[in-house]
Amino acid sequence: MNALGAAITTILAVIVLFGSKRAAVLALLAGVLYLTQGQALDVAGFNLYAFRLLEIAALARLVARGERPANPSPIDKLVVALYGYTVLVYLVRSDEGGHAYQIGTAVDAFLCYFSFRVLVSTLDDYKWLLRNLSLLLIPYIALIVYETTTSSNLFAALGGVELIRAGDAWVREGRLRATGSFGHPSLMGTFGGVFLPLYVSACISSERRLLMFAGAISCLAMVWASNSGAPAACVVAAAVGWMLWPLRHHMGLVRVAIVAGLLALVALMNAPIWYVLARLSSITGGGGHHRAALLDVAVRNLDQWWLGGMPVLATARWLPYTNTFTGAVDMTNNFLVFGITAGLGAVLLLVAVFVRAFSNIGTAMARTRQISHGSFGEYLLWGLGVTVGVHLFNWFSITYWDQSNVVWFFHLALVGSMTSYVLRNHAEESVADHNSPQKYAESSS
Repeated sequence: MNALGAAITTILAVIVLFGSKRAAVLALLAGVLYLTQGQALDVAGFNLYAFRLLEIAALARLVARGERPANPSPIDKLVVALYGYTVLVYLVRSDEGGHAYQIGTAVDAFLCYFSFRVLVSTLDDYKWLLRNLSLLLIPYIALIVYETTTSSNLFAALGGVELIRAGDAWVREGRLRATGSFGHPSLMGTFGGVFLPLYVSACISSERRLLMFAGAISCLAMVWASNSGAPAACVVAAAVGWMLWPLRHHMGLVRVAIVAGLLALVALMNAPIWYVLARLSSITGGGGHHRAALLDVAVRNLDQWWLGGMPVLATARWLPYTNTFTGAVDMTNNFLVFGITAGLGAVLLLVAVFVRAFSNIGTAMARTRQISHGSFGEYLLWGLGVTVGVHLFNWFSITYWDQSNVVWFFHLALVGSMTSYVLRNHAEESVADHNSPQKYAESSS
C-alpha cells in the first residue's frame, strides 16, 4: 500500500467510523470507486485490500454503537447460508489451495451485506445516497474519459491496474476499453450498467431530478468507456426491465410467458438454449460464443462437479484454450463459479437468493400501492428489482472478482432494507388505522 492509497483509505475509514450513517455508506462506495486492489496489506496469507480495511472499520462502528438492522429479512439468512455453505464445502473437499481467497470472499459478503443493511434503512436514506453518489461519479467519469482519450489510466498511481496494459488486449475495434479503478473493462462498465436502473427510477420519482439525471448519464458513460459487451447487455436488460413497468400488476403472467418462451426456444433451436448467448453477442459484442460453449461443456461434465465442486485447474481440459492468468477455463459465468466451488447446492442457494429478492420486492410494491395508491416508493422498488434482474442476467456473461462483489452485496442489502422498511411501515399504518375510531367506523360501515 503506497502513501496515496493509505491516505485515501484513512480518510474514508475515519468517515465510516465517526460519520453519520449516510456519510459512512457513501464513504464505502467511494472506496469501491477510488481504491484499486493494488492497495493491500499481506497479513498471514490474507490480502487485506484497502476496501477490506473499510469493511473492518464498518464492523467496528456497528459493534461500538450497537447498530443493527431495524428489521430482519429472509434474505439475511439466505446470504449467510449461501456464503457459509460455499466456503464450508470448499474447505472440506479442496486441497488445491485458495482457502484464504474463499474465506475472504465469505467475510466480504457478511461484512458488506450487513453493514449496508444497517447504514441504509429508509427510502429517504436510499434517495439521499443516490443523489450524493452522483457527485462522486462526476469526477470519476472525468478520469475514465481522460483514460479513454489518452490511453493513460491515472489509477495506475494506486497500483493494481498496470498489468492490463500489456499488449493490445484492451483495445476493441480501434477504441480503448477503459478500466478505471477496476480489474477489467467489463467490471468497470458493469458498475454503470447495474446502477442505471436505480437512477432511472430516481429520475422519475425524485424531486431533485438534475442530480439523478447526472447519475444516469454517468452510468451510461461508464458503459461506453468500457467498450465491452457485458455492460452493453446490462443496458439492454435494464431497458427491457423498465419496458415491463406497465405490466407490474401482472408479473405472474410475465413469468409464465418467459417460461413458455424459453420452452419454445428449446423446441425450435437446433443447439442447446444457452447458445442464445452467442446470438446476443452479435448485437452487443463480446465473447458470447465462449460463454455458450462454457455452459455446454459444464453441463456435459456435470458428474465431475455437481456434488461438491471440483478443482478449478481441472477445467483446463474442457476447452481448447484457457485463461492466461489462471491456467483454467475462462470462467465467464458467476453461477458456474459457485458450482465449481461448492457444487449444485451452492447454485441452488444462489437461485433461492434471487427468488427471495424478487418475491420481497413484489410484496413490498403491492403493500406500497395499498398505502398510497402509487408513489415514489413503487418506482424505487421497481428500479431495485430491475437492478437485481440485471445482475442475474449479467452473471451468465461475467464473473465478479474485484470490488464488483461489493456492488452486488450493496444492492442485495438494499433489497433487504427497503422491503423490510416498506412492510414495517405498512404494518404500523394498519395498526394505526385499526386503532382509529374513525377508520374503524368507516371500515365497519
